[in-house]
Order: sequence, then C-alpha cells, then structure tokens
Amino acid sequence: MRASSIQSLRGYVPAPRIHHVKLFVPVIAAALLLGVTLLAALESPSQPFLEKNGFYLTSAGFKVKFANDAAGQKALRALPPHRFVVHTVGGSERYLYADPKTCVCVFVGTRDAYLNYRDILAHPLPQADDVAPDYKTQAGALLNADLVDGGGLDDPGSVADYLREFY
Repeated sequence: MRASSIQSLRGYVPAPRIHHVKLFVPVIAAALLLGVTLLAALESPSQPFLEKNGFYLTSAGFKVKFANDAAGQKALRALPPHRFVVHTVGGSERYLYADPKTCVCVFVGTRDAYLNYRDILAHPLPQADDVAPDYKTQAGALLNADLVDGGGLDDPGSVADYLREFY
C-alpha cells in the first residue's frame, strides 16, 4: 500500500452495524409479549377465582357431577383442568369443565349455559374492594381461551359414560 492510502485509512473507523439490530427489536419484543400472554393463559387460576368460578358456573346453568368414586376420578383425570371441553353425543352438545382442586368435580352444561357463563364473566357485578387483583386477568384468560374438542371422550367406560345423565 502506498503511504497516502495508509494515512487516509488511519482516521477511518467503520460504522457499527446497529441498523440490523434495530430491525429485530420490535420482533423480539412482540415474541416476548406473545410468550408472556400464553403463559398467563396457561397459568392455573388462583384459589379466590376458583371459589367464585364454581358459583358462576352453577349460576349460569351448569350441573355439578362430583368425582367421589373411581369412575368420577377417571373422568376428572381425562379432562384438562380448568378448560372447557365441547363433547357431542348423538347430536347433543355438552360443555364440560373439570375442577380437580376446589370441588373435585366436573361441571356439565349446554351451549346456553356456556354463553350465560361467558356473559357473567364479561359483565361482572360490582365487587368489594378485597377482590384478588388477578381476577380480571384470569377471567379474561377463560373468556379468550379456545374450546377443547371432546371427540376423544367416547371410549367405553370413559367420561361420556360417567356423565351420561347430563346428555
């Protein structure tokens, strides 16, 4: 290299490649936000919410089937906890909600009961000041959660047989 080119390169500092990183910041932030949202939706509800939730379900028209025998325990384990499962038998659609913690039971209801329940959660009555701060988050998670298809519950001796009286 010639001396003149070496002197001109001496003051040269390459520009940092920050513009590539700046492009990924919104993508990374969106991914983190999505991950936190999914974790909140999958998080099991708090005890105060579960205690009220049983009341809301029965108020909406769901029937309670306690899992107090071997068949009931099997049915309770076959359903995802604190998620709605839609199960159809002979053209009759039922919404199932397993609560293995608070009441150790399965709530069984019709589509109308499910819609009533969603309405209760979406438009709650005014609450006292001592309501758990996570109530709205957990109610929102239930309102926005996808229903689970209960097509795999038809095996002999399964949940469908145990809950037959509600169909």
